[in-house]
Amino acid sequence: MSDLIDIGTKLKQIRKNAKMNIHDLSLKADVSASMISQIERNLVSPSVTVLYKLATALSVSVGFLFGEEPLNTNPVVRKNNRKKLHLNNSNGVYELLTPDTDRQIEFLYISLKPQEKTYIEPITHEGEECGYVIKGQLLVIVGQNEYFLSEGDSISFKSSIPHHYLNVGDIECVSVWAMTPPSF
Repeated sequence: MSDLIDIGTKLKQIRKNAKMNIHDLSLKADVSASMISQIERNLVSPSVTVLYKLATALSVSVGFLFGEEPLNTNPVVRKNNRKKLHLNNSNGVYELLTPDTDRQIEFLYISLKPQEKTYIEPITHEGEECGYVIKGQLLVIVGQNEYFLSEGDSISFKSSIPHHYLNVGDIECVSVWAMTPPSF
């Protein structure tokens, strides 16, 4: 990622444009006012769950918080032009395989180094997701169940069940994931 994105300033701008104060957003998103204030001042990096709650409360996509412009008319995403997301509480590198997040489905390329997890704590969000392992080995933990995936294996589950992934191999694990509705 060549330029760091100022999520705090973007969040504050969207909140003010929506004519909401921090307290109102806190109630609507179920995120503490203190946390929102710290995010807006770039003192903390929010988790994907917090970003999702804030974006939903503000009626925007998470991608919009990352500075994404509304609907890109070019349907092609070149390998060297993917938007990369580095999130707090996540060791993975997420690359958006769709031109934007203003769609009914989200398509992500996720890479994890050996023994790294996607998220420190399991996450939940609305909808469903499915993943396919391109390279390496991945342990997918969904609720109380653990699923070991190797190259060529795939999985699907309801995203409302707490979940995260762990690279259990000795090499980088690369997988692609589709989620509906988009959560980034």
